[in-house]
Amino acid sequence: MLRTPRSRAAVVVVLCLVQFVDVLGVTAAIVAIPSMLDGVGAGDAAAGPIATAYAMLFGGLLVVGARLGHRYGHVRMLLVGLVVFALAGATGALAQHAWQLVLARAVQGAASALTVPAALSLLLAAATATGERTKALGLWSAAGAAAGASGLFAGGLLIELFGWRAIFWVNVPLAVGLAAGVRYWVHVRPVQDTEAALDVVGATLLVAAVMGVVLGAALVQEAHSRVLGLVVVLGGVVLGLLLVAWLRRARGPLVSLSSLRAPHLLAGTLGSFVNTAVTSSTAVLLTLYLQRRHGFSAFEAGLTLLALSLAVVIGASAAPRLSRGYGPRRPAVVGLGSMTLGNLVVAVTTFAGDSLATFAAVAGTIVGLLLLGTGLGLSSVAFNDIGTDLPEHEVATATGVLNTGAQLGTAIGVAALLLVGAPGTYGPIPAVSVAVGLAALLGAGATRVVVRWRPD
Repeated sequence: MLRTPRSRAAVVVVLCLVQFVDVLGVTAAIVAIPSMLDGVGAGDAAAGPIATAYAMLFGGLLVVGARLGHRYGHVRMLLVGLVVFALAGATGALAQHAWQLVLARAVQGAASALTVPAALSLLLAAATATGERTKALGLWSAAGAAAGASGLFAGGLLIELFGWRAIFWVNVPLAVGLAAGVRYWVHVRPVQDTEAALDVVGATLLVAAVMGVVLGAALVQEAHSRVLGLVVVLGGVVLGLLLVAWLRRARGPLVSLSSLRAPHLLAGTLGSFVNTAVTSSTAVLLTLYLQRRHGFSAFEAGLTLLALSLAVVIGASAAPRLSRGYGPRRPAVVGLGSMTLGNLVVAVTTFAGDSLATFAAVAGTIVGLLLLGTGLGLSSVAFNDIGTDLPEHEVATATGVLNTGAQLGTAIGVAALLLVGAPGTYGPIPAVSVAVGLAALLGAGATRVVVRWRPD
């Protein structure tokens, strides 16, 4: 299919750019949340749903998206996903109410659940030789890391120059340009499975369960809707129990419970969940804290949070070297420990609050973010290695499960920490310090579990 090295390189670049745009869509929007809330006249309680809508739909539909590609064709699903991503971007840019922003972010997450697995499958089909495959996967990972590293800064810069709506508008030409590139360059056709099970019921229950917890947590933050919020959270928990019951009996489940019981996949999935739960939540809290409490602009907040993204690249680069001779558990433990320490530094810095000079407050925050990012890079690579240490025919499913765990960690972690941080203070203690301290406690508990873990 791909007759020249140039055409093969073009396919790899186009498909890696899909990964870049998807990750950029996540990170660039984080620093825009306070501006979005002000722009549509919403309170901080809406921050949770806006911050997590993308992750909810992406995580809940990722496995279904992969199976749709196998059944109907990866190129077709990639093009559909890009078109939907562009339309959702336009919807967000024109939003006048918070629910419209939540809807736009949710639809973008669903679109990414189509594009990411399709682009990765096409990438692997295009790079068939061993050397090409390794390089292509390296570029794929690098594209995600680059988008993560630049997204916070780029988001802040866009808001500074053009306002928060530019965060959504920019997705339209990017998605249209990528769709044109896919149509022109990508002609590989991976093997299809027209009998692939979709399990729409399982995916619907998963998304509805997480959505109930996240939206319920947002409602609980407001006194007038607190009872309704508790009811919605309870409904989410009930839907989660129904999901477990469904997975036990479904003929083609979203993921089989027996697979989740495999020690390596279970450890990898729980680790992926903790990774994002204790880092993405802190990043969102700091975005609100720096802009609301210290008067930072979106650009200044993005520049501060850039330390997190850059450190992720450093940690991910160091993980393979740390694994040699010790296995992936060593970087997992070091990474979780670093994230725990990073959250403790942030908690202490926010607790000191007004007693610190601006420089000292920023310096403490950056040190905490560097520790968080380095730990996330180390731990993410380690838990991906652990979770995919399975027979070859199970690796594709395992990758989807690991990504789903990471996205759900973001959704549930952000919702939980925003809920804890909502009151403003707990006596003399700032609520943001308590929330970040709880993230540190979760990280410490996960570190202890991994230290004692014996897979065999």
